[in-house]
Amino acid sequence: MSVIKRFARPRLSLLLISAVLATAAQAQVVGYNFRTGDAWVDTRLVEINDYGSRYRDPFIDEMTGYYGAPRSLVNDLFGRRWSAGDIYYACAIAHILGVPCINVVHEYERNPGQGWGALAKRMGIKPGSRQFHDLKNGFSRTYDRWGYPVAVDRNVHVDWSQHGPGKGKGGGNAGKPSKQTSPSAQGNKGHADHGQGKAKGNNGNNGKGKDKGK
Repeated sequence: MSVIKRFARPRLSLLLISAVLATAAQAQVVGYNFRTGDAWVDTRLVEINDYGSRYRDPFIDEMTGYYGAPRSLVNDLFGRRWSAGDIYYACAIAHILGVPCINVVHEYERNPGQGWGALAKRMGIKPGSRQFHDLKNGFSRTYDRWGYPVAVDRNVHVDWSQHGPGKGKGGGNAGKPSKQTSPSAQGNKGHADHGQGKAKGNNGNNGKGKDKGK
């Protein structure tokens, strides 16, 4: 019996080590082996991965404000070792298809080793199609909001350590919509002006009344 235990323990340890290595390998797949089938998209996802790692809050704002992803889902995916690039692409595909981001997440997790190109095809987005072109245009709009416009298929590399929020080319509005005066604020301003005009009119009437009295 003791001999069996002595041989069983090393075998159990090897199984545990194998499980840990398998988990680590899967974590590497989610984040760096994008394999979209398009070199320009792969480059953008690597950059978005870097952006999301450096500027987590603006990245989450982009996902929730423009791609309709629930904030709780984005935070949950980060907690599950998804990279920013994977989160972006899952939600971008969902946005193009008009489905919840979690649907694409579940589809990807069924076959994580196949890459995003295979998943996009399974979900009906084929290279060169109108939907795939819309997907690429979405990258450009995101980069615009992050302050570094990039044209589709333009051969360029963006270093977000130099061009992130408050730095470099695009100013400090990365990840946030441009600020505009709200209709309610404009209305309040109009009421304030009207009130001031009324006060001036009253002063003038008071003054005329005094003159008549004299």
